[in-house]
Amino acid sequence: MGLLETIQHPADLARLSEEQMVQLAQEIRDFLISNVAQTGGHLGPNLGVVELTLAIHRTFDSPRDSIIFDTGHQSYVHKLVTGRHDFSTLRQQNGLSGYPDRAESIHDIVESSHASSSLSWADGISRARQLNGEGDRYVVAVVGDGALTGGMTWEALNNIAADKHRRVVIVVNDNGRSYAPTVGGLADYLRSLRPAIDSVRTHKAYEETLDWTKQKLQHSGFLGQFMYKSLHAAKKGLKDWWAPQGLFDDLGLKYIGPVDGHDQKAMESALLTAKNYAGPVIVHAMTEKGRGYAPARAHEEDQFHAVGVIDPETGLPLGEAKAESWTSVFAEEIAELADERKDLVGITGAMLIPVGLNLFAQRHPERVFDVGIAEQHALTTAAGMAYGGLHPVVALYATFLNRAFDQLLMDVALHKAGVTIVLDRAGVTGPDGPSHHGMWDLSMLQIIPGLHLAAPRDATRLREELREAVQISDAPSVLRYSKGEVGAEVEAIERLADGVDVLSRRPSGATENDVLIVSVGAMSELALQVSNLIGAQGISSTVVDPRWVLPVPRSIIELAAKHRIVIVIEDGVRAGGVGSRIRQEMRAAGVDTALNEVGLPVEFLAHGSRNQVLERVGLTAQQVARDVVDQVLGTKVPFARPLRGKDQHDQQSHTGQFPQL
Repeated sequence: MGLLETIQHPADLARLSEEQMVQLAQEIRDFLISNVAQTGGHLGPNLGVVELTLAIHRTFDSPRDSIIFDTGHQSYVHKLVTGRHDFSTLRQQNGLSGYPDRAESIHDIVESSHASSSLSWADGISRARQLNGEGDRYVVAVVGDGALTGGMTWEALNNIAADKHRRVVIVVNDNGRSYAPTVGGLADYLRSLRPAIDSVRTHKAYEETLDWTKQKLQHSGFLGQFMYKSLHAAKKGLKDWWAPQGLFDDLGLKYIGPVDGHDQKAMESALLTAKNYAGPVIVHAMTEKGRGYAPARAHEEDQFHAVGVIDPETGLPLGEAKAESWTSVFAEEIAELADERKDLVGITGAMLIPVGLNLFAQRHPERVFDVGIAEQHALTTAAGMAYGGLHPVVALYATFLNRAFDQLLMDVALHKAGVTIVLDRAGVTGPDGPSHHGMWDLSMLQIIPGLHLAAPRDATRLREELREAVQISDAPSVLRYSKGEVGAEVEAIERLADGVDVLSRRPSGATENDVLIVSVGAMSELALQVSNLIGAQGISSTVVDPRWVLPVPRSIIELAAKHRIVIVIEDGVRAGGVGSRIRQEMRAAGVDTALNEVGLPVEFLAHGSRNQVLERVGLTAQQVARDVVDQVLGTKVPFARPLRGKDQHDQQSHTGQFPQL
């Protein structure tokens, strides 16, 4: 039996010797490589936080002390230490979440995996502890993988630093090489002294002596004030030379480090020093993403930040080569557009490769800007660029647009800025779970005046609609698409004058049918399947793809008037979505055809594959077709309009009994 198998609770770590801790760290790395290779997941970040996480759990008492991970994908080692050893279903339906999950463990606190929020959580939890008479409990926030680039982090730091009595320890997991460690004989000697000096600087007697000296000198006339300013300046200069702590010091936070995040003893020493200070402290840990796994360290792009199923020996992907992805189609087309138009610029938030701006950046590096995990800033700086005569293309995951809603509304839309926003991972994304499903955008964007919103159904339409989007210079335009493989081309049988594509008419050539099916984006395959299924029941239908769902095309309203019922199928939440907007436009135009919104419920949907999640919520061709048949027969609301020439009583005898309302 290995050591890892004996660890079921953080308290089990206390009995291990230094040598055993080294062995445990290696066992954990071996476990992660072996298991994540089989399921996929965030491998590189977790290989980099092994000793750091073990040191935290050896120093603090979870769950009495609260441990928060920012971002949550760094929590795999934490899961192992807290007894979750079955990684065989990691990120799979009904399996282990890829992020902290309160349903899994009392040791998990923050489930949302949107970066840069942990310090606000730490501020709130520590305030509550203080007010509830539990001020001796610690809050530990592990901040890394770019989380410090988000503005929310600095807002929280400003508040945490204002209260010197709250027990907040901020562990900065610095794996981004923001600066190189100092080297050389003198540096090595000074580094050996740091633990001792940090323990002095964070001692209460040291703080009390400083305060007493400051008061005495500042109240001792001109000479005393001069001496205080001189000594303070010398002290500050020495500290800034010693370590890059000036910013934290200016905020009023104690700074410990830099510490080798892979030196178990050094990490525990630094954390114990921070704990003994009993006030807000920054512990700066230098780590390596992908530590201990050569394929990850050799992967220059992101050190295996996230991987699919791989060969654990080589790190190479297993299985057949994947088909073309939505992201790769966008990457190629935006790079082509950048070659053609000198005014195009790209903006991303710490996700150059995942959102497909890497080809653009390779060809025109001076025109692509990575602003860090700062979506709010990304949208407003885009508005400024548009004012300056450029056309920005802001590429984000759909779920992260939520964070920049105000800037899109008030900085971009209000100022009629020609900014194109490309939303990757829209709709149900699958294994990353509720915080990563891009299911809110269709509803959220409906209320923004003047906004143009496109949802391509295939690769050809993505290229086409992207080119149309960047032509819009007086309003924001949004292009949203799904995750993964782009799928087969879905050709239209007709394009209407306003750009709406007719995908199917059953029977062929009919102009007036029973059901108008409006397919939004990647739902076209499902919509066509529904048409086939209800057609087998003798129900005629027309399937259309609006291409641009905002503004609502006029032809959609005209077609709705010629059908008995409208079904809108979208992979966003039903509440306030595309279907809701089309129904409002129909009513404004005096069209009283019944409409049914088919989409996602307003719920946080647990992780699973895209198809599994869609099946759970009833977004399958069989379920939708069954509902449509019932609606046409008049046995389920909303009821289809009666056949022409029939009144309600005739319709009842034809379809069955209407329910009594």
